[in-house]
Amino acid sequence: MRDDGGVAMVDVGAKPAGERLAHARATVRMLPETEDAIRAATLVKGDAFTLAQIAGIMAAKQTANLIPLAHPLPLSHVEVTLRWTGRGLLQIDAVARTTAQTGVEMEAMTAVSVAALAMYDMLKSLERTVAIEAIRLIEKRGGKSGTWRSAESG
Repeated sequence: MRDDGGVAMVDVGAKPAGERLAHARATVRMLPETEDAIRAATLVKGDAFTLAQIAGIMAAKQTANLIPLAHPLPLSHVEVTLRWTGRGLLQIDAVARTTAQTGVEMEAMTAVSVAALAMYDMLKSLERTVAIEAIRLIEKRGGKSGTWRSAESG
């Protein structure tokens, strides 16, 4: 925190650029009938998985415009994947990579958050109780602090 109580972007100018990776995850919970509609490809708006993937990738690229103190980063790769982990449980993962002076945790977290919101938007006409849960960092690599993995990283 600044001495005057205000906010400031962290100065990373003196830090060396290095390879950075972050992996984030979100869970979307829905009724089994909603999962069935996704699997049967009967949603009015179309392919929910593809739309969520594209939304997540686009969001990662816009992180610095969405999170006030995030640094704009040259992303070298963003991948968003979706898979069923149980009946009515959809896991969304995002991996972001860059070579930069700061990490890509916010880009990976933004990707899964917006992918989950896009999924909600696709499903809201079928179910209002869709829940976005447990948005979290799974792993980060690079920088001064090195590698960190959550217990979920396997």
